[in-house]
Amino acid sequence: MQFKENKLTRIGACVSAGSLLLGNATPALAAATENQDPVDRTILPLREPVYPTSRVLDVREATPPRHFDVRPPAGAPNVMVVLLDDLGFAGTSAFGGPVPTETFDQISREGLRYNNFHTTAVSSPTRAALKSGRNHHVNNMGAIIETGTAFPGNTGQIPANVAPLAEMLRLNGYGTGAFGKWHELAAWEASAAGPFDRWPTRQGFDKFYGFLGGETNQWAPFVYDGTTAVELPEDPQYHFMADMTDKAISWMKFQKALAPEKPFFMYFAPGATHAPHHVPAEWIAKWKGKFDGGWDVLRKEILARQIKLGIVPKGTKLAPKPDAIPDWDKLTKDQKTLFAHQFEVFAAFLDYTDHHIGRLIKAVEEAGQRDNTMVVLVYGDNGTSAEGGANGMFSEMTYFNGVQEKVEDMLKVMDKWGGPETYPHMAAGWAVALDTPYTWTKQVGSDPGGTKVGMAIRWPRGIKAKNQIRSQFAHVIDVAPTILEAAGLPEPKVVNGVPQRPMDGVSMLYSFNDPKAKERHTTQYFEMFGNRAIYNDGWYARTIHRAPWEPKPRRPLADDIWELYDLRKDFSLVTDLSKANPQKLEELKALFMQEAEKNYALPIDDRVFERIIASNVGRPDLMAGRTSITLAEGMVGMTENTFLNIKNRSKTITAEIDVPTTGGQGIVMAQGGRFGGWAVYVKDGVPAYDYNFLGMQRFTVAGKEKLKPGPTTLRFEFAYDGGGVGKGGLGTLYVDGKKVAEGRIERTQPAIFSADETADVGIDLASPVVETIGAERASKFTGKISRVTVEVAPLANPVSK
Repeated sequence: MQFKENKLTRIGACVSAGSLLLGNATPALAAATENQDPVDRTILPLREPVYPTSRVLDVREATPPRHFDVRPPAGAPNVMVVLLDDLGFAGTSAFGGPVPTETFDQISREGLRYNNFHTTAVSSPTRAALKSGRNHHVNNMGAIIETGTAFPGNTGQIPANVAPLAEMLRLNGYGTGAFGKWHELAAWEASAAGPFDRWPTRQGFDKFYGFLGGETNQWAPFVYDGTTAVELPEDPQYHFMADMTDKAISWMKFQKALAPEKPFFMYFAPGATHAPHHVPAEWIAKWKGKFDGGWDVLRKEILARQIKLGIVPKGTKLAPKPDAIPDWDKLTKDQKTLFAHQFEVFAAFLDYTDHHIGRLIKAVEEAGQRDNTMVVLVYGDNGTSAEGGANGMFSEMTYFNGVQEKVEDMLKVMDKWGGPETYPHMAAGWAVALDTPYTWTKQVGSDPGGTKVGMAIRWPRGIKAKNQIRSQFAHVIDVAPTILEAAGLPEPKVVNGVPQRPMDGVSMLYSFNDPKAKERHTTQYFEMFGNRAIYNDGWYARTIHRAPWEPKPRRPLADDIWELYDLRKDFSLVTDLSKANPQKLEELKALFMQEAEKNYALPIDDRVFERIIASNVGRPDLMAGRTSITLAEGMVGMTENTFLNIKNRSKTITAEIDVPTTGGQGIVMAQGGRFGGWAVYVKDGVPAYDYNFLGMQRFTVAGKEKLKPGPTTLRFEFAYDGGGVGKGGLGTLYVDGKKVAEGRIERTQPAIFSADETADVGIDLASPVVETIGAERASKFTGKISRVTVEVAPLANPVSK
């Protein structure tokens, strides 16, 4: 018996489920209707056929079966989704913004702009929703991963029944790559101990090059290639934005060189324009003096441009800015000087980022892929960030540790703003300006200023319209179903053996070539830290529960004051109709509760900083219950969420090392970096301990004599003063049991050292804790390290002085 061809051995185009309007059919969909292939793509991975056995003795007399090869439908497009960070509705010049964004504008001219496109108001939730097509609470991403709780909807742990789009495409024959920011990995899973199920390379991406956390130092990032930490090049001009673009271009070219017919899916998510605002000095210089008029004038100028461009309807009014944002003309001269420069740096950062995205798109075009590549530009995962507070910050870590920076101090270092010695953020007034015409900003899920962003799509083979605006309501959950439909793929019912929850999003394909198409995404709930809203058929009900700069909610959840707006007549939410139409308001409030229950948004959790501490909210903690950890040389890259918490308590660090004949040089152990941290190290043969308080003040406890060659035990003891958080204490350094130095450490950081700097043995990765030692290769210890043990006193019983 010879092998015979089985229909199931051939993987070709597949029919997309649902009724198709032939006038709107994409090339892949058209191919699907012509090739009624029997393959069932609703169950992934596609099943390899079971081949019959053979009785033929001689292979020369047998006919082999057709090779089993998973391929996407004929004509399926390449897809490139670009997601910027912390850039609001007015962030691009195509949406009236003050910074020319040539790349975004080009894509919008050659395709479509969506002026009613929403996010979740915060990073992790938006990213998970975009990549899965499901609402953020369904992804267990009710807020950022660092604030996960024990409640379903808020755990920060993406469930298996919401498989990401990337996995669906990969299992249908796409090549997949992700570059830049991730921020979707459960906080306690971001270590070498795993589990790795929710790391990017197990969430559908063949390739990942980027950082896992919510932000990174653009000059000295902690980067992974897959699951392996990357050693940064010794290049004083290094910047992560340029680096990730280079890596994405190389990956795309390699894909097309080896398998030109295989489509790719690229997720390109820069850390920009999230703080820290890092950008080369030459890009900053060209913006000097451009924003001296201030944020009030800028808001008016932006609105005028938006009306002229048709981004907002004629007659749209400027919503009032929050009471906490001062009038520009009432600021002091020093405030104006500092704040204007802060925004010059931000503008440069956006300009620089848009430039590199342009490089990436140009590379796709030069590879001959322009016509059948869908480029989706989402310029913002939420509104612009007002987390810089009233004055902005030289180091954003001051915000997380409750330290208020002063204008007079920041003025002294203004010329360094945006460079490697800074970790800056801007004053909140600029965030409100870039969210024009709305009132609120990032974090406020109940205002379009927090949720609405600029979005543009270009796909020459599938979108015939050019330079047009689409005003149908859309949300990040609509991106995944849009891509599936464009590729001629059905939404899978089972992925990797797990039955899937259906997507909440609605494909936007219906609107591509029909500007007047009836809106299909008609209901959408919003919730973030207690700020909540509901959209339904043009109506919008909302409550402002807490502003980003307010440490506590304004009132209990049950007492919140709700407002009502008719968005069909009131684009910027300036006319509250709650008193005029109380029946409609109650109807929408009831609808919100229905949607919230259905999507795991209940119970509402309005805690913010309290949620950062895992034990407060029942979040798993890799170090839970432990008071010590023993490490060895080469153990690096331990984030604060996966390392012993040494803050607000006494600690002892004991290191067993082998000192070389030269006396030794380098880091024995360090945690944190330039903007906060500590280190045990040896400099010119002399042992020492440094505590770096927010990059603002440094405390050193150092010996006097060089270490003798051979085995040596270093021990540093810190006796915490107690009496609250962030207090000081006495530090004592020992060599082989003998006290060699003692000194006061007057202040400590109570909450966080860094968003992505790590604890490292034998080296200090990313930026340096100790400037005179340096980081990366320069900081590598020249001797040997057998073990390092870190011990802490129980948090409830710190040593008191």
